[in-house]
Amino acid sequence: MQLDLKTLCENLLEELNGIRLENLPILEQSYRSIELCRNLLRTFKREILANDFATVDEEIVFFKKIKQIPLVKLIYFSEIHSFEIQFPKADKAIQLKFVKKKVNKLNRFFQYNLDFGQYVNSGATHFDEAYYTRNNLDAYRILTSKFYFQDPDFCTPRDMLLGKFKAYHSLVGYMEQKHNYIKNGLNGKNVHIKPSEKIPWPFTNTDWVELLYALCANGMAKQNGLSIIRISKILQEVFDFTPKEIYKTFQDIKNRKNSRTLFLDQLTASLLSEMDKSEE
Repeated sequence: MQLDLKTLCENLLEELNGIRLENLPILEQSYRSIELCRNLLRTFKREILANDFATVDEEIVFFKKIKQIPLVKLIYFSEIHSFEIQFPKADKAIQLKFVKKKVNKLNRFFQYNLDFGQYVNSGATHFDEAYYTRNNLDAYRILTSKFYFQDPDFCTPRDMLLGKFKAYHSLVGYMEQKHNYIKNGLNGKNVHIKPSEKIPWPFTNTDWVELLYALCANGMAKQNGLSIIRISKILQEVFDFTPKEIYKTFQDIKNRKNSRTLFLDQLTASLLSEMDKSEE
């Protein structure tokens, strides 16, 4: 592969997060997100057709993990866009019934694909070659009811199903939130909350990323089940700063020739100096 596919995925997640932070109407947010995902999948397809995979393991990793990043987001936002366009404009009872109907449909999907869901959740890999390589398209039916981004040269028997499985889990959470908004009379209304005063961030973007990854590496992400982007967003609620290119900046930090923890070293030195002063 000539392109760095993982970096392209990281950039996509950053762009999608940037769209989310704009607080756009959900239809506009989903439409813009769909376009980004489709564009990246087109890039992936061109790269695969031009260079293909060196090994079967490389092909499995691509269809099981790398392609899933834009694919899952594409399915998720496509479903939301479709749902919101059809969503009833009035009558609370009808709106709640509409949400319930969608949730029931999601549950039927999980029940119908119970065996595959157990395979995915267990972390098993013994069927990966059959599921996530293109050589087995004739042996396994492609189980999908909707067309998202499917091509005989760019799909496997189960990569689309895996994408739906992951996207639908996120959709369940979206529907729960939608249900609560309707029930509490917040759906379709702008709720204005006076924001607390944020603290200016007097350091650099690189310093932000270094601190962010340090917090995650020390257990914050695992303990709370949060992603790097989510933790960054939480910090942005405290500090008046919008970070840029988080994943790329982290790679730059890793490639430093001298200390790779310059900001943390500075914080440590400042704290020790303050301690020394207090003891004088």
